[in-house]
Parts: sequence; C-alpha cells; structure tokens
Amino acid sequence: MSHVALVIPGLDRIGGAERQVILLAKGLRRRGWKVSVVALSGGGGDAAAELLAAGAGFMPLRMRKGLADPRGWIRFNRWLRRETPDVVHAHLPHAAWLARWSRLAAPVRVIVDTLHSSSTGTMGRKLGYRWSGWLVDRVTAVSQAAAVTHLSCSMVSQAKLIVLSNGVDGNFWRFDPTVREAVRLELGLDREFLWFAVGRLEPVKDYPTLLAAMAQVPEPARLMIAGAGPLQGELIQLAGKLGLEHRVRFLGFVPDVRRWMQATDGFVLSSRWEGLPMGLLEAAACGLPAVATCVPGTPEVILDGQTGWLTPAGDSSALGEFMTRMVRLPARERRAMGERARLFVMERFSLDTVLDRWEALYCRLLESNPRPMRWGHVD
Repeated sequence: MSHVALVIPGLDRIGGAERQVILLAKGLRRRGWKVSVVALSGGGGDAAAELLAAGAGFMPLRMRKGLADPRGWIRFNRWLRRETPDVVHAHLPHAAWLARWSRLAAPVRVIVDTLHSSSTGTMGRKLGYRWSGWLVDRVTAVSQAAAVTHLSCSMVSQAKLIVLSNGVDGNFWRFDPTVREAVRLELGLDREFLWFAVGRLEPVKDYPTLLAAMAQVPEPARLMIAGAGPLQGELIQLAGKLGLEHRVRFLGFVPDVRRWMQATDGFVLSSRWEGLPMGLLEAAACGLPAVATCVPGTPEVILDGQTGWLTPAGDSSALGEFMTRMVRLPARERRAMGERARLFVMERFSLDTVLDRWEALYCRLLESNPRPMRWGHVD
C-alpha cells in the first residue's frame, strides 16, 4: 500500500484549498492508499476528526511562528524519516516550501505541490518558488489561469508544470427541494429571491463591491454571506450605510454550506482573483446559476450566458445589473441555466475523474523514482 502525505498550512479555517485536501484524502483512502494529512499550524478541529473517522492519519506540527519555527521543521523531518511516505503532496506556499527544503534532510521518493491561486504574491513568494524549484518533482495548478500566471513569473518551469483541477462530489452537492423548503421556512422567506456568497471576509473577495451591487438589486431580493474574517465589522457597517441591514445577513463561518446552496436561487462571486473557485463548483453542482467577476479561473467554470454571467472585477454597476437580470429571469429559464451549470461541472470536474488523474500522476512519478531522493526528477 503506497503512502501519500498531504501537507497544508492548517485546517482550523476551511477554504477552497482545505476542502480539496480533505476530499483528496478521503477519496484516496477509499481507493486503498495510506493517507496522512500534515498541518503546519493549529490542531485541525472538526476537519481532523473527519479525516481520522475516514481512516486517514493527521499530524499537527503546531508551528507558532510560521516557517521560522525550527521545532516544526524538526518534527516534520522526524515524521518523514519515521513514516517514510512515498509521496509528499503540499498545498499552498508555506507547505510547499517546507516539503521541498525538508527533502535535503529527509529524502523522499516524490514531492508534488499544488498552486491554488492565480495570484503570484510578493517578490518573496516568487523567489521562494524559484530557489526551491529543483527540489520538487511536479507542480500542479488547479486551473489554466493559475498555471499561466506562475509560468509568466518564472516561478515554475514548463517541464514540471501540469494543470490538474479541483474536483467536486456530485453525489454530495445536489439540489434538494426538502432542504430548500425547510431553510426558507426557518428564515421566514416565501417568494423572495435569495442570493448566496461564500468566502473569507478579506480584500480578495471584494465584498464592498458586492454590497454596492446588492444595493442596486430591487426588493425583495436577499443576500446571505457565509464566511468570517477581519473585515466583518467594516462590512456590517457598510451594509448599514447602504440601507441593506434587513436585506443582507452575515452568517459567519459555516462549516457546511451545502444546505444554504440548496436553499438559495443564485450564487454570486465578487473576487478580485481566484484559482479555481470551489464555491462556484459546489454551487453549480447544486444547480445554481451564478454571477461572478471575470477573473482568472472563473471563466473555466462558468459558460458566460449559458450557466451564468461574468462581469468585470470591481465594477459594482455591472455586477448589480446582472444580479438584477438574474432575479428578473423567469424561474423556468433560471432553473434551466442551473441544470446546464451542473451538467458542465460534472463533465469537467467530477471528483472521481480528478481522483483518477491524481492516482495516475502519483503512480507515474513513483515508477520514475524507485528510491528516496534529495532532489527532484523529471521523467
């Protein structure tokens, strides 16, 4: 039984990358792989319990000062030498750098890391990827857009980069009229159009633009926002200034947003940049049409005019115009748009297909690297 270790900065706050790691861990475990998830910081919370229940291992490094914490490096290197995973698969920059440089002290057969965003970050991040590129066997990008931006900055070589998208479980994410009725009854809603947005309350999601757009959408439309973050106070104040205090509800962190997806009428995304947004994939799987900003990553999920609409980033007028257009669309046409969204996502991003691709990649790299190595290899 081959052993894959999935390395992630943390699982205490769940976003798109973290949800994908959990899905990958559980899916590989079902297929007979030995799986361990290593978190640089935090204790893992409910996610750790979910992984353990699925038969995967969980190892918290409890690093308190980011990569500057030497105890975390020591713990990780000891764990690598003791557990000897065949594949170390890192997600997000800090985990990627820990996995790459640890290879010098604790050689492993294969190291893979995944780019989850089209944003290339600071010069420090760019240099971090360039200087450690020789230590990784493959770099994957969740979207073509993420691949292009990192190639253009020379953060990864063309020879080592492939696109391998996120996956969504269509059996879990699907429309459920019973849940829809129950949630709307709980909210005291009847015929109101209900928008849903999900994501951390940070600048990248550009919620001020979404709130300004929502102010243009006529009554009785409502908006639910799931997510926590440092901008929550400012955003609640802004909603009040825009007269939206009774039309917008901030739900805070929601560990399971599926019931909200099943209860709403449309999904909205106002991000300034993305990689391959999990929220859009999950919304489409639930049969929700979407309005989203046309930033790298979103055109790979939305067929403009067929499964939703794309608008310029930062343009509240355009976003509000298309949100209003969606609200006024006849229910039959809106449902048809949502059905096309689900069909498209299931054809391109089904979890089983994505797991097949990960297994094929791991096996190919393991075949090329029969012994632990201190440096990367390109087959």
